[in-house]
Amino acid sequence: MIRAVAFDVGETLISDDRVWGAWADWLGVHRHTLSALVGAVVSQGRDNADALRLVRPGVDVEAERAAMERAGQGEFLDESDLYADVRPALAALRAEGLRVVVAGNQTARAGALLRALDLPVDAVATSGEWGVAKPAEGFFARAVELAGVPAGEVLYVGDHPQNDVRPARAAGLRAAHLRRGPLGHLWADSEDARAADVQIGGLAELVDAVRAL
Repeated sequence: MIRAVAFDVGETLISDDRVWGAWADWLGVHRHTLSALVGAVVSQGRDNADALRLVRPGVDVEAERAAMERAGQGEFLDESDLYADVRPALAALRAEGLRVVVAGNQTARAGALLRALDLPVDAVATSGEWGVAKPAEGFFARAVELAGVPAGEVLYVGDHPQNDVRPARAAGLRAAHLRRGPLGHLWADSEDARAADVQIGGLAELVDAVRAL
């Protein structure tokens, strides 16, 4: 029985268009170029930040991120970054009596920005706030604490089979693979994605999926 649903953030709740566009502008490269490089490194199973290193070899990503903040070009989120199905799906899950939480690999600032959106959720936390990131088991242990129910009663929803589905299941959670964004589409037929308890094409499918589980 599922009593809580935990959500990844990037390409699950929010589009990553803004963040990669900001990086392209900052590094002085066309947005399409950086987007294509992100796709290339992802297809190779590499960290997507490697795309930034291809644009500017040797770049210190964290130092550049701090410089962007100082220049007033740091992280930002608003309603336009949310996928259209997010608010209705979150509200529907809560109406079912489920605890709904957000737990993703984001910075502490992103956590504050997400909370400012006032989503219909019970709690929001990020790896930057916890000091541990996916796919580490410690991240999922914290997600279970946030959910407030045993691991086997938590459904973790994400687009990344290797960062979301596989480690969530290894930590004892149930997992839903979302076919959304570059990773969700690229690896939709991978062994890790097929190992999910359920595969969905949009968040509107979650209520029925949870009932079935």
